[in-house]
Amino acid sequence: MSRNFPPSGFKLLDSSLRIEEETLPTYQAQKYYPIQQGEIFNNRYQVLAKIGYGVTSTVWFGRDLVNCSYVALKIYVTGEKRDHELNIYRHMNSAEFKHPGKSLIRKLLDHFIITGRHGQHICLVHEPLGISASELLRSFPGNAVTLEDMKVCIRQLLIALDFLHSVAGVIHTDLQLKNLLLPTPKPKALFEFEEEELRMPSARKVLQDRTIYKSSRFPPGDGLPLLSDFGEARLGDEEHNEDIMPDPYRAPEVILRENWDYKDDIGVHLSSVLWDNSGTWKGLAPVPDITLESLAIDIRGEDKDGFLRWIRRALQWNSSDRPTALELFFSSENSIYCHLNIH
Repeated sequence: MSRNFPPSGFKLLDSSLRIEEETLPTYQAQKYYPIQQGEIFNNRYQVLAKIGYGVTSTVWFGRDLVNCSYVALKIYVTGEKRDHELNIYRHMNSAEFKHPGKSLIRKLLDHFIITGRHGQHICLVHEPLGISASELLRSFPGNAVTLEDMKVCIRQLLIALDFLHSVAGVIHTDLQLKNLLLPTPKPKALFEFEEEELRMPSARKVLQDRTIYKSSRFPPGDGLPLLSDFGEARLGDEEHNEDIMPDPYRAPEVILRENWDYKDDIGVHLSSVLWDNSGTWKGLAPVPDITLESLAIDIRGEDKDGFLRWIRRALQWNSSDRPTALELFFSSENSIYCHLNIH
């Protein structure tokens, strides 16, 4: 049964202030579909609350009125090649080979087209995952986790990457903490999130042609993060030399505009562990003429030396010298193995 949202009781924001997607440098209002809270799409999915936004889409918490379950709706802006992520999902779903990494990637449940005033918008329907690893990290003292906790997360990501690279033939190209999402929150937490939105609707600004909603903080969820957001992914059987990756994490071959391949997913992930989004080294000292060991003074945990040897292997300048995700998973430095059939 669909829900009826109150017409009042929410905080009305100053219409002259830029919020949410409006703050993005490339924002063009006509490219975004003007969603209304409570709107029902495809005679099935009701929009409950906004939970995110970006350059290419807005993301909404919703209810599947047919299956009586919760979903996440990723509604793309208009424009060319907005079906790229959908096509990558179709390609991954065609890989029938049983591999544990397939379960470590966010699932696509459904998709449909919304026709707006300025064109068509693709909507991807996903399971409603929790907060991102970057949000989770900010909740820890010093924005840091233990080496043991980090190793467990990296192992899981390597298994997901091995599925992408060796089975699905896909290069993610945008591995960073914001694209690692915690598993689906418990049903009780999702129900309470929905009820809270009915009791205290999200703040918003109302314009002549649309309403801009403030994103609500989504429940965190428990467990290890899943790999998501394939909007920048590429097929591995094609030749590539275009720009990829956030600027601070770009591999040498991408900067030099040489051909790149699966190995760039390894470099970008490990570099995001060591540099922040502004390109600043996370250690206390500058990079030049200083060893990796000296920059890791603040790292605590068992087998720190082995971990640094493992990092050094992954950050080879020459992409042909970098190990594959599977080789990194089974390396001697990655000391605790999971009993998985991934050969």
